[in-house]
Amino acid sequence: MESTYHTNHNNCIFVVSSNNEVESMSNTIKPPFNHESALAKVKAAENAWNTRNPDLVAMAYSPDSEWRNRTDFFKGREAIRDFLKRKWEKELDYKLMKELWCYTDNRISVRFEYEWRDADTGQWMRTHGNEHWEFDEEGLMRRRDMSGNDYPIQESDRRYR
Repeated sequence: MESTYHTNHNNCIFVVSSNNEVESMSNTIKPPFNHESALAKVKAAENAWNTRNPDLVAMAYSPDSEWRNRTDFFKGREAIRDFLKRKWEKELDYKLMKELWCYTDNRISVRFEYEWRDADTGQWMRTHGNEHWEFDEEGLMRRRDMSGNDYPIQESDRRYR
């Protein structure tokens, strides 16, 4: 079986086998954050989300992580994994950019843009938004609060490929 290596936004290196088993390996970015570690955490999150692998992404969250994603509120890794599976079944060809907005000891705020193609209509979309993250002592995200807005774009107007 062939394996691939990824980092999630906890900046842990993961091996993902061809049967989709995920195993954590090392290198966690933990609070308190400084400018360099906050930037690294944001870049690792961007890279992880761009894999569109719900199992990989969910491992960066604490087991009891609390989420608000627009009007959806839920808690826990399993709920996060289920949400992400549904999200990426609808949002095809997803490509994300995250940018550090600000940080404190155990919190980071980002602005983001991502583009995707609607699975039902084929319409290209761009989403703009903000996220506020709070981390536990181990560097796992225990709270994520996201607000975003979608609007249609032409494929020729895409910024992220």
